[in-house]
Amino acid sequence: MKRIICLAAVVMLLVPAFIFAGGGQEEPAADSAPAVAEPATLKFALPGNPDSLDPPMTSGTLTFQVCKSIYDTLAEPDKDSGKLVPALAESWTVSDDNLSYTFNLRKGVKFHNGDTLTSADVKATFERIMDEEGGSVQSKGMKAVTSIETPDESTVVFNLSEVYAPFLGFVSSGWCAVLPKSLIDSGHNFDSEPVGTGPFKFVEWVRDNKIILEKNADYWMAGLPMVDNVEMYIIPETSVQVQSLMAGQVDVVFIVDTDSIPMLEANPDVYLQESLTSLILVMAMNCENPVLSNVKVRQAINYAIDKQKILDIAYGGGKPINTFMDRANAYYNDVEYYTYNPEKAKALLKEAGVGDEEFELFLPQNYALHVTAGEMYQEMLSDVGLNVKIQLVDWSTWISDVYKGGKYDMTVIGHTGKLDPDGTLNGYGAGKYVKWNNEETAALLKKAATVVGYENRKPLYDQALDIMAQEVPFVYLGSSTRQTGIRNNVEGFVITPKLDTFDFRWTVVK
Repeated sequence: MKRIICLAAVVMLLVPAFIFAGGGQEEPAADSAPAVAEPATLKFALPGNPDSLDPPMTSGTLTFQVCKSIYDTLAEPDKDSGKLVPALAESWTVSDDNLSYTFNLRKGVKFHNGDTLTSADVKATFERIMDEEGGSVQSKGMKAVTSIETPDESTVVFNLSEVYAPFLGFVSSGWCAVLPKSLIDSGHNFDSEPVGTGPFKFVEWVRDNKIILEKNADYWMAGLPMVDNVEMYIIPETSVQVQSLMAGQVDVVFIVDTDSIPMLEANPDVYLQESLTSLILVMAMNCENPVLSNVKVRQAINYAIDKQKILDIAYGGGKPINTFMDRANAYYNDVEYYTYNPEKAKALLKEAGVGDEEFELFLPQNYALHVTAGEMYQEMLSDVGLNVKIQLVDWSTWISDVYKGGKYDMTVIGHTGKLDPDGTLNGYGAGKYVKWNNEETAALLKKAATVVGYENRKPLYDQALDIMAQEVPFVYLGSSTRQTGIRNNVEGFVITPKLDTFDFRWTVVK
């Protein structure tokens, strides 16, 4: 059993420890064996604790980002294009009526506990995902599945009651990581002791400190991974992440804050890797709040926000969006109803009768960029007469109280991209965490999931996104530009398209 230690200590800068035997350094004997090369270790700055390492039991982005290295899915997005390609399933077919998906599994794939992957593991995994009472928060993606058949050890057949276009994207997403049936049956604690088939094996999670992974020498992708160990150091403070990167105590900082960019550009030991994220950056509003339930108030808040200014200052640049879809997505609908107009915001607030009400803006403190953005939202809303107080919370609290519990007035967050638009939009119009109910939107999204083909689905999503753009349960800010800080001795660091997940399989540490 792996050792789990809980610490409440603040993360300190990493200090190399050297142990000396005796009083001095001895010269090697002339006939001594050749020196063995030190294992290649990648040191990565992680901005917070995952709330779990059990993929179907959470919606937390950090969980999926960490678990990408530990688990595999049946299919996955290609590292360059984002197109779905084989993973644990070497191929698949879809019936003519789109009601049956048959996956042919790779042979000889090993779980980290030594079990050999079979169709029984896949069936047990997806039955667990379907078990909402057992804690799965991803069961809705399996609602169309009526049965899972295993005609032989290498074949899995999913039978659906109706056409469900997002199905392949769903099973290729991180929450559908395949687990060993033997451990599922024994009630294994995947939450803190994950076991998968992925490129790295779990070694240790010292909460608030680090997550340690080691190379899976039996990984099914020949020659991968290319590093021996991954050490993820949990460092919530952006300034400490950057200091550790410059000192060589970590090798990669996933997202560098804008204030640190000039300093890193001047450092000869570091380079910056720039990319447009698939994030949907928003300020969400709780529509159950009596004041925010008024669409005029939500419209006023949108008029009060200078999107490009927040993108540039808080997130280092990006492209504004006008509805709930990342900018580069093929399903993005480029409607625009609310441009920056503080005077219009004031007029709408007066019309709505808003006076001395106080709003609480909850910010995840381990994401410095969201905190900076939140401070800018606060200032812009103050300029039009709204009284907004900031509450900083840790990531676990944000997930439990804000996202799941709905205990907030406003919050700032970035929603990660998904492999299918249903993964992004499913549940909106029927509440979700913004508590916005719109029957027409909910019906459009439901219909869009039951038709096949971009040309048939796009008009339905266009209509739904247009309603969301008008009703604004969010301030739709934009998709940001990401600057990743990397040491010069590191090559091949991959960020998965659409999912914005780090993938260490191709990373080389020299």
